Amino acid sequence: MNDFDFLNKDTFEADKYKDMVKSYQEKDEPTQWFDHIYESAKGDYTKVFWADLKPSPYLVSWLKENPINKAGKRACVIGCGVGDDAQALSEFGFEVIAFDISPKAIELCKDRYPDTKVQFIVADLFDYPKEWFESFDVVYECNTIQVLPDEYRKKARTSMSSLLSKGGYILVSCRSRDEHEKEDEIPKPLSKSEIDEFITVQNLKEQSFLAYDDNQIPSVPHFFAVYKK
Repeated sequence: MNDFDFLNKDTFEADKYKDMVKSYQEKDEPTQWFDHIYESAKGDYTKVFWADLKPSPYLVSWLKENPINKAGKRACVIGCGVGDDAQALSEFGFEVIAFDISPKAIELCKDRYPDTKVQFIVADLFDYPKEWFESFDVVYECNTIQVLPDEYRKKARTSMSSLLSKGGYILVSCRSRDEHEKEDEIPKPLSKSEIDEFITVQNLKEQSFLAYDDNQIPSVPHFFAVYKK
């Protein structure tokens, strides 16, 4: 085994994963571990332990039910992983920029979709290219906030919202928790009051909100929310 085999889907060890994340958070390097997840896959995108290998059905349903009829419509996928959601947005006619802080993740995306129209780019949510500011009609965020600690969660929400053009939508998918529960969990799910800060702090308008339990055993509660600028 190499140093990161415990992150490979076939040999995944949850306790070691959580210890690793915690160690980086304690060093105030909360995004520096992401590349290890994709490095552990050894070039095989199917071995990324948190990859669903299909686009979010909630994203796809929203796209079908809320067509955006606009020439040159643009979408951004934050923390794109192995690319499923970005590819889905492209197939719905968007010009898509999908980014991840992990170079290995972007390599997997490009190998997986060699003929894609998606621009897969290595970038940092906290220091993205200035030309992206307020330039996207749809922004998709899935499970990024929940793996960040403390003030970085607020910074992430602010940065994500800043990508939206006027009238644009941000779709937020995440694990959820009741208030004052699971405070020390990794990843730390979002409470209703926390996700509501897209409204109360970022001044976005809630378009839809869904709380649901997924189909894992045992099931895990989630939120899927859509906000408009």
